[in-house]
Amino acid sequence: MSQRKDIRTDNTYIISKDSTDNPKIGAKILSDGRESLFLDYYLGYQKVYSETLDKEVSKKYRKREFLKLYMWQAPRTPLERQQNKETLELAKKIRFEESQKLLENIEGYRLKSNHKVNFLEFFQNYISNYTKKDIKVIQMAYNRFVDFLNNTEEYQMYAKVIKPEHITKDMVEAFTEYLQTRSVGEGARSVYKRFKKVVKYAVEHDVMQKNPCNGIVIKIDEQQLKKDVLSPEEMQRLISTHYANENPNIRKAFIFCLYCGLRFCDVKDLTFANVDYSNKLLKFEQSKTKGHSSTSGVVIPLNDGILNLIGTPETDNRDELIFKLPTYASCSKALMHWVKRAEIDKHITWHCARHSFAVNILNNGANIKTVASLLGHSDLKNTEKYTRAIDKLKEDAINSLPTLDITNI
Repeated sequence: MSQRKDIRTDNTYIISKDSTDNPKIGAKILSDGRESLFLDYYLGYQKVYSETLDKEVSKKYRKREFLKLYMWQAPRTPLERQQNKETLELAKKIRFEESQKLLENIEGYRLKSNHKVNFLEFFQNYISNYTKKDIKVIQMAYNRFVDFLNNTEEYQMYAKVIKPEHITKDMVEAFTEYLQTRSVGEGARSVYKRFKKVVKYAVEHDVMQKNPCNGIVIKIDEQQLKKDVLSPEEMQRLISTHYANENPNIRKAFIFCLYCGLRFCDVKDLTFANVDYSNKLLKFEQSKTKGHSSTSGVVIPLNDGILNLIGTPETDNRDELIFKLPTYASCSKALMHWVKRAEIDKHITWHCARHSFAVNILNNGANIKTVASLLGHSDLKNTEKYTRAIDKLKEDAINSLPTLDITNI
Protein backbone atom coordinates (compact mmCIF):
# COMPACT_ATOMS: atom_id res chain seq x y z
CA MET A 1 0.00 0.00 0.00
CA SER A 2 1.18 3.54 -0.68
CA GLN A 3 0.17 4.99 2.72
CA ARG A 4 2.71 5.24 5.53
CA LYS A 5 2.55 2.31 7.91
CA ASP A 6 3.04 3.06 11.61
CA ILE A 7 4.06 -0.47 12.52
CA ARG A 8 3.76 -1.32 16.20
CA THR A 9 5.83 -3.75 18.26
CA ASP A 10 3.40 -6.62 17.60
CA ASN A 11 3.87 -6.21 13.83
CA THR A 12 0.45 -4.60 13.37
CA TYR A 13 -0.70 -1.22 12.10
CA ILE A 14 -4.04 0.55 11.80
CA ILE A 15 -5.34 1.24 8.30
CA SER A 16 -8.40 3.31 9.33
CA LYS A 17 -7.46 7.01 9.43
CA ASP A 18 -10.74 8.36 10.78
CA SER A 19 -10.47 8.56 14.57
CA THR A 20 -14.25 8.10 14.88
CA ASP A 21 -14.22 4.69 13.13
CA ASN A 22 -15.37 1.89 15.42
CA PRO A 23 -14.30 -0.77 14.67
CA LYS A 24 -11.07 0.20 12.93
CA ILE A 25 -9.41 -1.81 10.16
CA GLY A 26 -5.90 -2.98 10.95
CA ALA A 27 -3.36 -5.39 9.53
CA LYS A 28 -0.85 -7.83 10.99
CA ILE A 29 2.31 -8.36 8.96
CA LEU A 30 2.96 -12.07 8.35
CA SER A 31 6.27 -13.80 7.65
CA ASP A 32 5.10 -15.04 4.23
CA GLY A 33 4.86 -11.55 2.69
CA ARG A 34 1.15 -11.08 3.33
CA GLU A 35 -0.86 -8.98 5.75
CA SER A 36 -3.82 -10.40 7.67
CA LEU A 37 -6.66 -7.89 8.07
CA PHE A 38 -8.53 -7.48 11.33
CA LEU A 39 -11.09 -5.25 13.04
CA ASP A 40 -10.29 -3.55 16.35
CA TYR A 41 -13.41 -2.77 18.41
CA TYR A 42 -13.66 -0.20 21.21
CA LEU A 43 -16.42 -1.34 23.56
CA GLY A 44 -16.27 1.35 26.23
CA TYR A 45 -14.86 1.13 29.75
CA GLN A 46 -15.15 -1.57 32.33
CA LYS A 47 -14.21 -1.71 35.99
CA VAL A 48 -11.22 -3.91 36.82
CA TYR A 49 -9.34 -4.41 40.06
CA SER A 50 -5.76 -3.05 40.19
CA GLU A 51 -3.48 -4.88 42.61
CA THR A 52 -0.95 -2.05 42.38
CA LEU A 53 -3.47 0.62 43.40
CA ASP A 54 -5.53 -1.78 45.51
CA LYS A 55 -8.79 -0.46 44.04
CA GLU A 56 -11.09 -0.68 41.05
CA VAL A 57 -10.10 1.38 38.03
CA SER A 58 -11.70 2.06 34.66
CA LYS A 59 -10.05 0.29 31.73
CA LYS A 60 -10.80 0.49 28.05
CA TYR A 61 -12.47 -2.68 26.80
CA ARG A 62 -11.24 -3.70 23.36
CA LYS A 63 -11.73 -6.71 21.08
CA ARG A 64 -9.91 -7.85 17.94
CA GLU A 65 -11.44 -10.00 15.18
CA PHE A 66 -9.40 -11.33 12.26
CA LEU A 67 -11.33 -11.31 8.97
CA LYS A 68 -9.45 -14.10 7.18
CA LEU A 69 -8.75 -11.59 4.41
CA TYR A 70 -5.17 -11.12 3.22
CA MET A 71 -3.26 -8.48 1.26
CA TRP A 72 0.20 -8.46 -0.24
CA GLN A 73 2.63 -6.55 2.00
CA ALA A 74 4.61 -5.22 -0.96
CA PRO A 75 2.60 -5.79 -4.18
CA ARG A 76 4.89 -6.14 -7.18
CA THR A 77 2.48 -6.65 -10.07
CA PRO A 78 -0.69 -4.92 -11.29
CA LEU A 79 -2.63 -8.09 -10.37
CA GLU A 80 -1.37 -8.04 -6.77
CA ARG A 81 -2.17 -4.34 -6.48
CA GLN A 82 -5.69 -4.97 -7.82
CA GLN A 83 -6.15 -7.84 -5.37
CA ASN A 84 -5.09 -5.55 -2.51
CA LYS A 85 -7.55 -2.89 -3.64
CA GLU A 86 -10.45 -5.34 -3.89
CA THR A 87 -9.63 -7.00 -0.56
CA LEU A 88 -9.45 -3.66 1.24
CA GLU A 89 -12.76 -2.59 -0.29
CA LEU A 90 -14.38 -5.77 1.00
CA ALA A 91 -12.88 -5.18 4.46
CA LYS A 92 -14.28 -1.63 4.45
CA LYS A 93 -17.76 -2.96 3.65
CA ILE A 94 -17.52 -5.51 6.45
CA ARG A 95 -16.25 -2.77 8.83
CA PHE A 96 -19.20 -0.54 7.92
CA GLU A 97 -21.72 -3.30 8.64
CA GLU A 98 -20.03 -4.07 11.96
CA SER A 99 -20.12 -0.39 12.92
CA GLN A 100 -23.86 -0.36 12.22
CA LYS A 101 -24.34 -3.33 14.52
CA LEU A 102 -22.48 -1.51 17.28
CA LEU A 103 -24.70 1.52 16.85
CA GLU A 104 -27.77 -0.68 16.98
CA ASN A 105 -26.64 -2.66 20.02
CA ILE A 106 -25.20 0.23 22.04
CA GLU A 107 -27.23 3.26 20.99
CA GLY A 108 -30.32 1.59 19.50
CA TYR A 109 -30.13 2.85 15.93
CA ARG A 110 -28.45 2.18 12.61
CA LEU A 111 -27.37 4.51 9.87
CA LYS A 112 -29.02 3.79 6.54
CA SER A 113 -26.46 1.83 4.55
CA ASN A 114 -25.80 2.74 0.95
CA HIS A 115 -22.95 0.27 0.82
CA LYS A 116 -24.02 -3.12 -0.50
CA VAL A 117 -21.64 -5.96 -1.19
CA ASN A 118 -21.54 -7.37 -4.71
CA PHE A 119 -21.59 -11.12 -4.02
CA LEU A 120 -19.54 -11.78 -7.18
CA GLU A 121 -16.76 -9.51 -5.89
CA PHE A 122 -17.01 -11.16 -2.47
CA PHE A 123 -16.71 -14.57 -4.16
CA GLN A 124 -13.62 -13.46 -6.13
CA ASN A 125 -11.95 -12.12 -3.00
CA TYR A 126 -12.69 -15.39 -1.23
CA ILE A 127 -10.89 -17.22 -4.05
CA SER A 128 -7.95 -14.78 -3.92
CA ASN A 129 -7.38 -15.63 -0.27
CA TYR A 130 -8.11 -19.35 -0.53
CA THR A 131 -5.14 -21.65 0.07
CA LYS A 132 -6.56 -25.21 0.13
CA LYS A 133 -6.08 -27.89 -2.54
CA ASP A 134 -9.62 -27.65 -3.93
CA ILE A 135 -9.17 -24.05 -5.12
CA LYS A 136 -9.75 -25.10 -8.75
CA VAL A 137 -13.18 -26.46 -7.84
CA ILE A 138 -13.93 -23.24 -5.90
CA GLN A 139 -13.03 -21.28 -9.05
CA MET A 140 -15.21 -23.61 -11.11
CA ALA A 141 -18.12 -22.94 -8.74
CA TYR A 142 -17.69 -19.20 -9.34
CA ASN A 143 -17.50 -19.68 -13.12
CA ARG A 144 -20.58 -21.93 -13.13
CA PHE A 145 -22.56 -19.40 -11.09
CA VAL A 146 -21.62 -16.57 -13.46
CA ASP A 147 -22.51 -18.77 -16.46
CA PHE A 148 -25.84 -19.59 -14.80
CA LEU A 149 -26.65 -15.90 -14.34
CA ASN A 150 -25.71 -15.11 -17.95
CA ASN A 151 -27.61 -18.05 -19.43
CA THR A 152 -30.81 -17.82 -17.36
CA GLU A 153 -33.10 -15.12 -18.69
CA GLU A 154 -34.77 -14.59 -15.33
CA TYR A 155 -31.45 -13.77 -13.65
CA GLN A 156 -29.44 -12.10 -16.43
CA MET A 157 -29.90 -8.70 -14.73
CA TYR A 158 -27.56 -9.96 -11.98
CA ALA A 159 -24.75 -11.14 -14.27
CA LYS A 160 -22.44 -8.28 -13.25
CA VAL A 161 -23.72 -7.20 -9.86
CA ILE A 162 -25.79 -9.31 -7.47
CA LYS A 163 -26.50 -8.27 -3.91
CA PRO A 164 -26.60 -11.04 -1.30
CA GLU A 165 -30.32 -10.55 -0.65
CA HIS A 166 -31.04 -11.29 -4.32
CA ILE A 167 -29.75 -14.87 -3.91
CA THR A 168 -32.96 -16.65 -2.96
CA LYS A 169 -33.89 -20.30 -2.48
CA ASP A 170 -35.62 -20.27 -5.87
CA MET A 171 -32.42 -19.03 -7.49
CA VAL A 172 -30.29 -21.66 -5.72
CA GLU A 173 -32.68 -24.43 -6.79
CA ALA A 174 -32.47 -23.21 -10.39
CA PHE A 175 -28.67 -23.08 -10.05
CA THR A 176 -28.51 -26.73 -8.89
CA GLU A 177 -30.63 -27.75 -11.88
CA TYR A 178 -28.26 -25.81 -14.15
CA LEU A 179 -25.22 -27.51 -12.60
CA GLN A 180 -26.68 -30.92 -13.40
CA THR A 181 -26.95 -29.94 -17.07
CA ARG A 182 -23.22 -29.06 -17.09
CA SER A 183 -21.89 -32.01 -15.08
CA VAL A 184 -23.14 -35.45 -14.18
CA GLY A 185 -23.33 -37.08 -10.77
CA GLU A 186 -20.52 -36.25 -8.40
CA GLY A 187 -19.22 -33.38 -10.58
CA ALA A 188 -22.34 -31.25 -10.11
CA ARG A 189 -22.57 -32.06 -6.42
CA SER A 190 -18.89 -31.24 -5.86
CA VAL A 191 -19.25 -27.80 -7.50
CA TYR A 192 -22.41 -27.06 -5.50
CA LYS A 193 -20.64 -28.12 -2.30
CA ARG A 194 -18.00 -25.41 -2.88
CA PHE A 195 -20.67 -22.83 -3.73
CA LYS A 196 -22.37 -23.60 -0.41
CA LYS A 197 -19.02 -23.21 1.34
CA VAL A 198 -18.68 -19.64 0.08
CA VAL A 199 -22.30 -18.83 0.96
CA LYS A 200 -21.79 -20.19 4.48
CA TYR A 201 -18.68 -18.02 4.85
CA ALA A 202 -20.71 -14.99 3.72
CA VAL A 203 -23.39 -15.75 6.33
CA GLU A 204 -20.78 -16.20 9.08
CA HIS A 205 -19.32 -12.79 8.22
CA ASP A 206 -22.74 -11.12 8.08
CA VAL A 207 -22.49 -10.41 4.36
CA MET A 208 -25.67 -12.48 4.01
CA GLN A 209 -28.44 -12.55 6.62
CA LYS A 210 -29.79 -16.03 5.82
CA ASN A 211 -28.39 -19.06 4.06
CA PRO A 212 -30.41 -19.62 0.85
CA CYS A 213 -28.81 -23.05 0.37
CA ASN A 214 -30.38 -24.59 3.47
CA GLY A 215 -32.43 -27.65 2.57
CA ILE A 216 -31.34 -27.69 -1.08
CA VAL A 217 -29.21 -30.67 -2.10
CA ILE A 218 -28.06 -32.42 -5.25
CA LYS A 219 -28.85 -36.12 -4.91
CA ILE A 220 -26.96 -38.71 -6.86
CA ASP A 221 -26.96 -42.48 -6.98
CA GLU A 222 -23.62 -43.13 -5.30
CA GLN A 223 -23.88 -46.83 -6.08
CA GLN A 224 -23.93 -46.26 -9.83
CA LEU A 225 -20.63 -46.22 -11.70
CA LYS A 226 -20.94 -43.41 -14.24
CA LYS A 227 -17.42 -43.31 -15.67
CA ASP A 228 -16.28 -45.50 -18.54
CA VAL A 229 -14.00 -48.45 -17.83
CA LEU A 230 -11.46 -50.19 -20.01
CA SER A 231 -11.93 -53.91 -20.63
CA PRO A 232 -8.83 -56.16 -20.51
CA GLU A 233 -8.84 -56.20 -24.34
CA GLU A 234 -8.95 -52.40 -24.50
CA MET A 235 -6.18 -52.17 -21.93
CA GLN A 236 -3.95 -54.33 -24.12
CA ARG A 237 -4.84 -52.28 -27.19
CA LEU A 238 -3.91 -49.08 -25.33
CA ILE A 239 -0.63 -50.54 -24.07
CA SER A 240 0.26 -51.64 -27.62
CA THR A 241 -0.42 -48.17 -29.05
CA HIS A 242 2.44 -45.68 -29.45
CA TYR A 243 2.63 -42.27 -31.06
CA ALA A 244 5.26 -39.63 -31.82
CA ASN A 245 6.61 -37.56 -28.92
CA GLU A 246 4.72 -39.55 -26.29
CA ASN A 247 5.76 -39.07 -22.67
CA PRO A 248 7.00 -42.46 -21.34
CA ASN A 249 6.37 -41.44 -17.72
CA ILE A 250 2.72 -40.70 -18.46
CA ARG A 251 2.38 -44.08 -20.22
CA LYS A 252 3.99 -45.99 -17.39
CA ALA A 253 2.04 -44.16 -14.66
CA PHE A 254 -1.35 -44.75 -16.31
CA ILE A 255 -0.59 -48.43 -16.97
CA PHE A 256 0.52 -48.73 -13.34
CA CYS A 257 -2.85 -47.27 -12.22
CA LEU A 258 -4.69 -49.76 -14.45
CA TYR A 259 -2.92 -52.61 -12.65
CA CYS A 260 -2.89 -51.18 -9.11
CA GLY A 261 -5.94 -48.90 -8.91
CA LEU A 262 -4.22 -45.71 -7.70
CA ARG A 263 -5.60 -42.18 -8.03
CA PHE A 264 -3.55 -39.58 -9.93
CA CYS A 265 -2.84 -37.65 -6.69
CA ASP A 266 -1.24 -40.80 -5.23
CA VAL A 267 0.69 -42.11 -8.22
CA LYS A 268 2.36 -38.73 -8.85
CA ASP A 269 3.81 -38.72 -5.31
CA LEU A 270 5.04 -42.32 -5.23
CA THR A 271 8.72 -42.76 -4.45
CA PHE A 272 10.94 -45.82 -4.55
CA ALA A 273 10.74 -45.84 -0.74
CA ASN A 274 7.11 -46.96 -1.13
CA VAL A 275 8.26 -50.18 -2.80
CA ASP A 276 9.24 -53.24 -0.76
CA TYR A 277 11.18 -55.12 -3.44
CA SER A 278 12.00 -58.19 -1.33
CA ASN A 279 8.35 -58.84 -0.43
CA LYS A 280 6.93 -57.46 -3.71
CA LEU A 281 4.67 -54.92 -1.99
CA LEU A 282 3.66 -51.31 -2.57
CA LYS A 283 2.92 -49.38 0.65
CA PHE A 284 1.59 -45.82 0.70
CA GLU A 285 -0.90 -43.50 2.36
CA GLN A 286 -3.76 -42.12 0.29
CA SER A 287 -3.66 -38.34 -0.07
CA LYS A 288 -7.45 -38.13 -0.02
CA THR A 289 -7.86 -39.75 3.40
CA LYS A 290 -4.47 -39.18 5.05
CA GLY A 291 -5.02 -37.96 8.59
CA HIS A 292 -8.78 -38.50 8.33
CA SER A 293 -9.16 -42.27 8.17
CA SER A 294 -7.65 -45.29 9.89
CA THR A 295 -7.63 -47.04 6.51
CA SER A 296 -5.62 -44.39 4.67
CA GLY A 297 -2.67 -46.79 4.47
CA VAL A 298 -2.80 -49.19 1.50
CA VAL A 299 -0.70 -52.29 0.78
CA ILE A 300 -0.79 -53.73 -2.76
CA PRO A 301 1.00 -56.93 -3.88
CA LEU A 302 3.19 -56.43 -6.96
CA ASN A 303 3.91 -59.02 -9.62
CA ASP A 304 7.11 -59.15 -11.67
CA GLY A 305 5.56 -57.24 -14.58
CA ILE A 306 4.61 -54.29 -12.36
CA LEU A 307 8.01 -54.35 -10.63
CA ASN A 308 9.68 -54.17 -14.06
CA LEU A 309 7.43 -51.21 -14.90
CA ILE A 310 8.53 -49.44 -11.69
CA GLY A 311 12.21 -50.17 -12.20
CA THR A 312 14.84 -49.02 -9.70
CA PRO A 313 16.07 -45.54 -8.67
CA GLU A 314 18.72 -43.92 -10.84
CA THR A 315 20.60 -42.88 -7.68
CA ASP A 316 20.86 -44.12 -4.11
CA ASN A 317 18.09 -41.71 -3.15
CA ARG A 318 15.05 -43.84 -2.22
CA ASP A 319 12.92 -40.68 -2.02
CA GLU A 320 13.24 -40.20 -5.78
CA LEU A 321 9.88 -40.08 -7.57
CA ILE A 322 9.01 -43.24 -9.51
CA PHE A 323 7.04 -41.37 -12.19
CA LYS A 324 8.19 -37.83 -12.92
CA LEU A 325 4.90 -36.43 -14.19
CA PRO A 326 3.95 -33.00 -15.53
CA THR A 327 0.73 -31.26 -14.43
CA TYR A 328 -2.60 -33.08 -14.24
CA ALA A 329 -3.83 -31.04 -17.21
CA SER A 330 -0.86 -32.13 -19.34
CA CYS A 331 -1.29 -35.76 -18.30
CA SER A 332 -5.01 -35.67 -19.11
CA LYS A 333 -4.37 -34.13 -22.53
CA ALA A 334 -1.77 -36.80 -23.32
CA LEU A 335 -4.14 -39.56 -22.16
CA MET A 336 -6.93 -38.23 -24.37
CA HIS A 337 -4.62 -38.27 -27.40
CA TRP A 338 -3.36 -41.75 -26.54
CA VAL A 339 -6.89 -43.20 -26.20
CA LYS A 340 -7.91 -41.63 -29.51
CA ARG A 341 -4.87 -43.12 -31.28
CA ALA A 342 -5.82 -46.52 -29.84
CA GLU A 343 -9.27 -46.07 -31.44
CA ILE A 344 -11.08 -46.59 -28.14
CA ASP A 345 -14.42 -44.84 -28.35
CA LYS A 346 -14.80 -44.04 -24.66
CA HIS A 347 -14.34 -40.96 -22.48
CA ILE A 348 -11.33 -42.14 -20.50
CA THR A 349 -10.01 -39.92 -17.72
CA TRP A 350 -7.17 -40.68 -15.33
CA HIS A 351 -9.62 -41.83 -12.66
CA CYS A 352 -11.04 -44.39 -15.10
CA ALA A 353 -7.88 -46.42 -14.50
CA ARG A 354 -8.94 -46.91 -10.86
CA HIS A 355 -12.47 -47.91 -11.91
CA SER A 356 -11.14 -50.25 -14.60
CA PHE A 357 -8.85 -51.96 -12.07
CA ALA A 358 -11.75 -52.58 -9.66
CA VAL A 359 -14.21 -53.83 -12.27
CA ASN A 360 -11.70 -56.12 -13.98
CA ILE A 361 -10.45 -57.87 -10.83
CA LEU A 362 -14.05 -58.32 -9.63
CA ASN A 363 -14.91 -59.76 -13.02
CA ASN A 364 -12.01 -62.19 -12.61
CA GLY A 365 -13.37 -63.52 -9.32
CA ALA A 366 -11.97 -61.26 -6.57
CA ASN A 367 -14.33 -60.79 -3.63
CA ILE A 368 -15.62 -57.36 -2.65
CA LYS A 369 -13.65 -57.20 0.63
CA THR A 370 -10.39 -57.80 -1.22
CA VAL A 371 -11.19 -55.07 -3.73
CA ALA A 372 -12.15 -52.65 -0.94
CA SER A 373 -8.81 -53.32 0.76
CA LEU A 374 -6.82 -52.80 -2.44
CA LEU A 375 -8.66 -49.53 -3.14
CA GLY A 376 -8.26 -48.31 0.45
CA HIS A 377 -12.03 -48.03 1.00
CA SER A 378 -13.10 -47.75 4.63
CA ASP A 379 -16.66 -48.85 3.85
CA LEU A 380 -17.93 -51.57 1.51
CA LYS A 381 -20.62 -49.16 0.33
CA ASN A 382 -17.94 -47.33 -1.63
CA THR A 383 -17.04 -50.57 -3.40
CA GLU A 384 -20.54 -51.86 -4.11
CA LYS A 385 -20.92 -49.65 -7.18
CA TYR A 386 -18.34 -51.87 -8.90
CA THR A 387 -20.39 -55.00 -8.29
CA ARG A 388 -23.33 -53.26 -9.94
CA ALA A 389 -21.08 -52.45 -12.89
CA ILE A 390 -20.21 -56.17 -13.13
CA ASP A 391 -23.91 -57.05 -13.17
CA LYS A 392 -24.40 -54.58 -16.01
CA LEU A 393 -21.51 -56.13 -17.97
CA LYS A 394 -23.06 -59.57 -17.55
CA GLU A 395 -26.42 -58.26 -18.74
CA ASP A 396 -24.78 -56.62 -21.78
CA ALA A 397 -22.96 -59.89 -22.55
CA ILE A 398 -26.24 -61.84 -22.56
CA ASN A 399 -27.96 -59.20 -24.66
CA SER A 400 -25.14 -59.35 -27.21
CA LEU A 401 -26.17 -62.88 -28.22
CA PRO A 402 -28.23 -63.26 -31.39
CA THR A 403 -31.99 -62.95 -30.92
CA LEU A 404 -33.52 -66.33 -30.19
CA ASP A 405 -36.23 -67.30 -32.67
CA ILE A 406 -38.25 -70.02 -30.91
CA THR A 407 -40.48 -70.62 -33.95
CA ASN A 408 -37.75 -72.84 -35.43
CA ILE A 409 -37.30 -74.88 -32.28
